[in-house]
Order: sequence, then structure tokens, then C-alpha cells
Amino acid sequence: MSGHSKWATIKHKKGAADAKRGQMFTKLIKEISIAARMGGGDPDGNPRLRTAILKAKAANMPKDNVDRAIKKGTGELEGSIYEELTYEAYAPGGGAMLIEVLTDNKNRAAAEIRNILTRSGANLGSTGSVSYLFKRKGVLSFDPEKYTEDQIMEAAIDAGADDVISEEGAIVVYTDPNDFEPVLNAMTGKGFETLGAEISMIPDSYIGMDGDTAGKVQRLIDKLEENEDVQNVYHNVDLPETDDEEE
Repeated sequence: MSGHSKWATIKHKKGAADAKRGQMFTKLIKEISIAARMGGGDPDGNPRLRTAILKAKAANMPKDNVDRAIKKGTGELEGSIYEELTYEAYAPGGGAMLIEVLTDNKNRAAAEIRNILTRSGANLGSTGSVSYLFKRKGVLSFDPEKYTEDQIMEAAIDAGADDVISEEGAIVVYTDPNDFEPVLNAMTGKGFETLGAEISMIPDSYIGMDGDTAGKVQRLIDKLEENEDVQNVYHNVDLPETDDEEE
């Protein structure tokens, strides 16, 4: 199995739980708000905001929530001012982690993330220590029970995608970040519905670990994702699917 394909199985299963729906909306609202603050509230002239709105639509977020998040970002409505931070870390067993944060309290976020890492047997790395192991890519996933790999492959490559990988649980399309929106629009324009669509940090390869260590890594990821300041957690650990389902 390709290393990249592990992304979709883990991401899709973890994103499928209804219990995480509200938490996911909170993170999306923060992303929309900071995109609007940095680049303006008009998605036509703000690629980052367009991408955040597309992700919100894929998660079935109500339009009113999106509109309020934009207005908070542009200052039309009162809201928190968020800062972006990225932490690099070494997971138990030596796996690489990137932790993306949007916070209205940088000191609180730093203290909490350090505490989670320390208690989980992980270590904070210096800037650049692991980021070189990842590449930013557009990622679209599709339901293999609704579409065949050949259907997705033909449409995606024609639209300018870089790669298509099939696995149990998803057919995954990878794009250059600059091609993400055109490929997504082309696919949806042809009637293909996505399981998820976002720009993500994909590791060049994954590393294997024994079951006990992989379990520690999974619990660390869960703790980080539960933190209100953490937007995204990326890693290069090949987590067995059984661990992901049990955790």
C-alpha cells in the first residue's frame, strides 16, 4: 500500500464520528475567520478563504455559520483575534509530527501543547526539524461504493490532478495546492461528491512501529486534536487500522 494512501483511511475514519462534528465546526470557523482577516471577506479575491469555505461546505456547515465567521474576521462582528503557529515534534518511537494551531492566547497554547507532548512521551522539535519531511498537497477523497477508481482517475487526471490512489474506505485524489480548487470544481461539476476535500501536509513516506508504540502515538494524536487551539495534526507514523478504530 502506498504511504500516501494511509492519510485517507485515518483521516476519514477519525472525521466520521458525529461526536466530533461540533469540534470540527469550531475549527473551521476559526480558519474562515483568520482567512477573512488576512485576505478580506470576498472569497473571489481570497484563495485561502475560498478553500476554507469549500472545506466547510464539504462538512455540511450551515451557510449562516460561514457568513458569521467571515464577518468576525473582517471586524463586522465582534470576535477573537487568532494567531497562527506551527509546532514540530517527535512522537513516541521517533515519528515526525506537525501541529498547526490557531489561538487567541499564544502562551496558553504553547503551555498546553508542551504538556500534552511531555505527558505522552513526545518531544518538541526546533523549527525545520521535521517539516522538510512533508509536502503541502490538495487532497480529495471519494466513496469507492459510489464510484470506481477508473471513473475518478479519468475525471481527476483530466482536471489536472497529480495522482489517484485507491484503498479500502476511499479513492484519494492528490493535487498541487494551486490546482486544488480547479480540480475540486471540475470533479463536483461532473457530479462527483467528495467524502472530504482540503489542503493538507502529506509525509513523503510513513514509518512502521510496534503495536504498543503505535497505540501511544494514536492516543497523543487524539489528545492534541481534542485541544481547542489545535487545528490540524499531521504525522508520518503508519498506524494500523485496528488501532484507529479501537481508539
